[in-house]
Amino acid sequence: MKPEVSVVIPCYNEVRYIRDCIDSLLSNGTDPSRMELLVIDGGSTDGTVALLNELSERCPQVKVLNNPDRITPRALNMGVHAAQGTYILISSAHASFDYGYIGTLISTMSQHADAIGVGGVMETKVKNSTAMSESIRTVLMHPVGVGNAKFRTGVSDVLTVDTVPFGLYRAQELKAVGGYDERLIRNHDMELSKRLLRNGGKIYLTPMARCTYYARETFRAMAKNNFNNGKWNLKTVYITQTFSSLSLRHFIPMLFLGSWTLPLILSLITWNPWWTLASIGVLIAYTGVLSAVSWRARNGKNKVFMVLLGFNLLHFSYGLGSIIGLLSIPFTSRKS
Repeated sequence: MKPEVSVVIPCYNEVRYIRDCIDSLLSNGTDPSRMELLVIDGGSTDGTVALLNELSERCPQVKVLNNPDRITPRALNMGVHAAQGTYILISSAHASFDYGYIGTLISTMSQHADAIGVGGVMETKVKNSTAMSESIRTVLMHPVGVGNAKFRTGVSDVLTVDTVPFGLYRAQELKAVGGYDERLIRNHDMELSKRLLRNGGKIYLTPMARCTYYARETFRAMAKNNFNNGKWNLKTVYITQTFSSLSLRHFIPMLFLGSWTLPLILSLITWNPWWTLASIGVLIAYTGVLSAVSWRARNGKNKVFMVLLGFNLLHFSYGLGSIIGLLSIPFTSRKS
């Protein structure tokens, strides 16, 4: 029997997370016999493959594909093209899904004839609760950290958005646009959303469907991830030749970083102290605002100074990545 829903899950060294992800999907309320779970593994070396083989033997819905190139959009496209379901749900090995997530998305899509994609609200959690991991969690759920991404900050009613995490799409429509742009190591999900919107239809976010994303738990891992995300912002615009491939919030960290580094550079070039004062003024104002935000965000699990450090690291690493990405554009190819 043809499955109703195909779930596509890119995976690499996710032995700590993949079981919870798969279990939450199989126990989601949708008949497992109407589902297929396509896990595309990039050559994991941490025991993930053995665990996936165990799960696939126990649950025939779990099918493991091999992605030797270890490129996420390529893994996603392998899953999209192999999917047999009427609907395709995009997942992450770091995600788990509340009961009814899949059914709610299908119901929401059926209620909106112009829906080209539907997603739910994402709550950020950590596997191991420490002062550092809880502080990172705070940063990644706060508007000062993630901007106006409503799927992170929450909504009270169904509304249209520019993108959703772990969205549900009609398989025919997703395949018709060619799936993900494999030239984009990062931002391929956002670019796909914008391309789908340009082709007509809307993307809906519903508060009735909720999922969990397990964040990175060290400042180093968070900074590395956000550096790479930022690095691909302007590269995405250059490769796609479409500025609307991203949203304004993706460029704010770079603009902030430039607001105090450029005056500092000018002060060194011109020896004009006013540029130095301008740079210091921006940093003082920035630190003051973030200190107030960090103080108000304390919850008994995080630490104020760690939240403050987390905001600084997120903004700086993302902004620095964006600048490095801008400088790398002359060496970037737009070819597939």
